[in-house]
Formats: sequence, structure tokens, C-alpha cells
Amino acid sequence: MEDGGRDLGDIGFGYRPRAAYACDPARSRGRLFAEPESPTRTPFQRDRDRIIHSTAFRRLKHKTQVFVAHEGDHYRTRLTHTIEVAQIARALARALRVDEDLAEAVALVHDFGHTPFGHTGEDALNEKMAAWGGFDHNAQSLRIVTRLEHRYADFDGLNLTWETLEGLVKHNGPLTDAAGRGLAGPVPPSIRNYNELHDLELASFASIEAQCAALADDIAYDTHDIDDGLRSGLLTLDMLEELALPGAILKAVRERYPHLDPVRTGHELMRRQITAMVEDVIAEASARLACIAPQFPNDARAAGEPIVAFSPAMAAKEKELKAFLYGHLYRHPEVMRVRADAEQVVKDLFDAYYADPRAMPEGWREGLDRAEDRIKARSVSDFLAGMTDTYALKEHRRLFDRTPDLS
Repeated sequence: MEDGGRDLGDIGFGYRPRAAYACDPARSRGRLFAEPESPTRTPFQRDRDRIIHSTAFRRLKHKTQVFVAHEGDHYRTRLTHTIEVAQIARALARALRVDEDLAEAVALVHDFGHTPFGHTGEDALNEKMAAWGGFDHNAQSLRIVTRLEHRYADFDGLNLTWETLEGLVKHNGPLTDAAGRGLAGPVPPSIRNYNELHDLELASFASIEAQCAALADDIAYDTHDIDDGLRSGLLTLDMLEELALPGAILKAVRERYPHLDPVRTGHELMRRQITAMVEDVIAEASARLACIAPQFPNDARAAGEPIVAFSPAMAAKEKELKAFLYGHLYRHPEVMRVRADAEQVVKDLFDAYYADPRAMPEGWREGLDRAEDRIKARSVSDFLAGMTDTYALKEHRRLFDRTPDLS
């Protein structure tokens, strides 16, 4: 495999030693609650296993990616999307000689805080929680793995390593400037409060491993949302011809396979697009690493810009593709119709639980009738955010006379 005349050799096969800038599990900054080390797993492998065995991970199978899960068995859910992100994150980490297990752990946990019905549910909860700091799915992911999972005798949450938590919170970049001011508005209360206990260094970039997970997320949904759009009929192959990235790939596929059926043509487009984006990131990140020459993980965090990134040319193509998906898929009238109904389901449930916490199950409602408004609201938000699409609809049918049909 070559890129721009540069031989990439066995770059993706994992034969080369760990780089100096990689996070070394033997030098992890540890966990909030000290635990004996595992004799059979590194700290990052242990994090990955805890994430996979959590309740929050299993719930992802019935949470929306783009299309509500019961619209069809073959559409991506949050779980299948997460698995695809983890696979790409490992490939990037292997090529860049950083810790694959840490990259995988960050990828597997990055969507834990998503509500039922995807970003629609998040928008609805953010509106309902406006008086108490709003709702942010990234902050909710942190709440889940530090407070809301109740699996272990010695602590709440999963007690993940500093590096995994840092990657979860900062995989999309720093949250504050050096003075602690939020870069995109106030830092969500859940992140700010945890950071006071366990400093995640919010003003710096995350590790290269976490950056691999972040770019893997973009690559996965840029590609697979096209696949789901084609399956739904809201997108067609012909619509993609004018876009720089899928258009060029589609042209090459049709030239080589002029009689290939549309379904296989779409699959060929998807796999080639993933390959093109992954190889572009590897080449660009390798060039940035050569320029910066980091000798320690913190050198990468202090680089002042992401190291794992698309090239300028690919970034422009990716931006064009995202704009297309927003205009023709995410904002399609049929998708928006379902979103409006789903938003109403979440708002109705919030109002019902907030008005009468006894409507929530045992374990969630205790003491809320006497709690401050902010505590009651956050508890309701936690309960709602953890719901799957199917459970949210079931609860709505239990509490209300009419529930929207989201099919």
C-alpha cells in the first residue's frame, strides 16, 4: 500500500513496537478508587471488559442511530455503530503504534450517554433540563461510568482508568482554556463536578488513542449512515454522484463493474470509502507526528491541535458529505416526522416523572418527593436517558392514553 509515493509497508499489521508517544498501560495514572492490578489484563484491557459487561452497553442495542430500531432489523443501532467505531479505532491505533485497547475502550464507551431516539431525545431532555444545567450526552456518559452503574461492591460506576475517562470526556478536543473557561459555553455540571475530584486536565487535548476513537466515529457514521439511507430509500446512488468523495468512488466502481446490481454497488462504495478515509487519516497523522516528533504521551496532548485528523483535502470532502447527509437524510421530512413524535414521547415522560416520581420504578423514586427540584430533575433525566427506544414507548403507553406510532 502506498500513499503519495510513500511506502506504507506493513503499517496496519501491528508488527512494529509501541511508539514513545503511546499511552503505556504500565504507566497508567490509575483509578479514582485504588484497586489491585489484574494479573492477566492490562488496565486498559480491564476497562474495555468492564465497559462491555455494563448494563449501559447492552442498552445500546435498542437505541436509535438514525432510524428508530423497529423500522427495520438491518438498520444500525447505537450498539452496531459503536462496534463499527471500535473496529476502525483499533485499525487507526495499530497503524499509529499506540495502545489499541485504550482506543477501543474509548470507542466502546463514547455513546453511553445517548438517550432513546438519538439526538432527538437529547434535544428534548436538554430543553427540559435547561434550568438545571441542561443535558449533554458526553457528560451523561461520564455520569454513567462514574456514578450510575451499580455493579461493584466497593464503588459506584465502573472505576475506569484516568486515560479512558480523559478520552471519554475530551475525545472531541479540550473543553476549557488555560483559565478554566469553557470553550463552547459552560462545562456541563457533571463533568465539572467530577473534574474537581479527579482532574482530567480539561484544557488539553486527549491522548492519540482517544483521537483515534473520535475520527473513527466520523468515518463510521459518514459511511454507514449512507448505507442506511440507501436501504431506507431516502437516498439513492444517483444522488451521491455529485459529491466529491462518494461520487469519485461510485464512478470507479461502475467503471469496473458496469453490470453490478445497486445493492452490491452500494456495499462496494461503503467499503472503499472507509478504506479511503482510514488511509487518509493514517497518512495525515503520520505526517503530523513526524513534524511534532512527540517523545511522551503528554507531548501529543500539548500539541495545540489534533494529531489524528483528515488531510485538508479529505476534510473538505467530509464536510461536503456531512452537509449532504444533514440536508437529505437527517432533515428529511419523513425522519423529521418521526423525530417530532419521539421528542414528544420524551417530553411527556419527563413531565410525568417530575410531577410524580412515584411513576418511576423502585430504586429511582425513593426520596424524590422531598428532594430539591434540581436533584429530582437530574434523577428523572438519568432514568430517562438510560431508556431504550422500546422501553420509552412502553412507559409512554403505560402512562398515557395515546402513544405516537414511530414506524
